[in-house]
Amino acid sequence: MAEAFPPAPFWRRLTALLYDYLVGASVFALAHFAGFAAVLLASHFYPPLTDGYPDLASFLNASLLYKGYLLACVLGCFLWFWTHGGQTLGMRAWRLKLQNADGTPVRLGQALVRALTGLLGLGLLWMLLRPKTRQALQDGLSGSQVVLLTVEANRLNRLQGIG
Repeated sequence: MAEAFPPAPFWRRLTALLYDYLVGASVFALAHFAGFAAVLLASHFYPPLTDGYPDLASFLNASLLYKGYLLACVLGCFLWFWTHGGQTLGMRAWRLKLQNADGTPVRLGQALVRALTGLLGLGLLWMLLRPKTRQALQDGLSGSQVVLLTVEANRLNRLQGIG
């Protein structure tokens, strides 16, 4: 049976979220760099790709496919972290872990529900309305919880995530 950990407090979750915004921005920048290079190369070999646009930036700004690609890269990063160890980089720094009530890892569907209902962090404000439960909106809707790990449990979880 898994060790029971207390629900994570609001302030720790908020600080982890701020760290993770930086991670998300970094993933976005790397994805944009790779995508821009790929489209630039493709437009060099197939010039009609960007016909009707004054420059490559205008083409990319108008492309819903490109915007979807960037969103998928950032979303995929967080979904992977949540389903493989239950911790993003910000969560590791603040000793938080996402899991089911029985301590098992969240499934991909649960992680996707969390991402879509977390509202870029606004779902945390739900915790202020229900302080006794320490549940954010996305916790209840996805059937998962964020717990505060001990220093030793955080270290062990980090080592298990690497292997």
